[in-house]
Amino acid sequence: MNGLFELLVGLVILVGLFGAVTQIIPGSIIVLVAVGVWSAVTGGVAAWVVFGVGLVAVVVAAIIKYVLAGRHLKNAEVPGSTLVVGGVLGIVGFFVVPVVGLPIGFVGGVYLAELSRRHDQRLAWTSTKAALAATGITIVVELAGALVATGAWVVGLLVT
Repeated sequence: MNGLFELLVGLVILVGLFGAVTQIIPGSIIVLVAVGVWSAVTGGVAAWVVFGVGLVAVVVAAIIKYVLAGRHLKNAEVPGSTLVVGGVLGIVGFFVVPVVGLPIGFVGGVYLAELSRRHDQRLAWTSTKAALAATGITIVVELAGALVATGAWVVGLLVT
């Protein structure tokens, strides 16, 4: 296979891994698409096995991240509406203060929504920490799935 093509696929995978960490772009999907394009161009059983492994890793990670984060939020009694407020203020924050406004807006939004709902600063902050922990869980799980897909691609490079 052409080294330039493989380098390009590797760079797209790197962008996807960055997206899995930052959650600004759909990182694991980008990794999976890059691996899929590589598999289609490379062809053969090994390339398609690599894609299959990547697909399973990304899908399983997507399911696990929502189940674990949802369970964590449910145990902390944080409703979905709180996350919607945090998400909306995070998006607004992203445009008001580029890049760093996203986490600031999310944290502020969750805190304000929980303060409005619970009328207790301590409980609002506890809920905010739980929402941040759930966000961390989703990042780690998505990154793990994307890394498994990336590892499969690297093995595929060595095998093909």
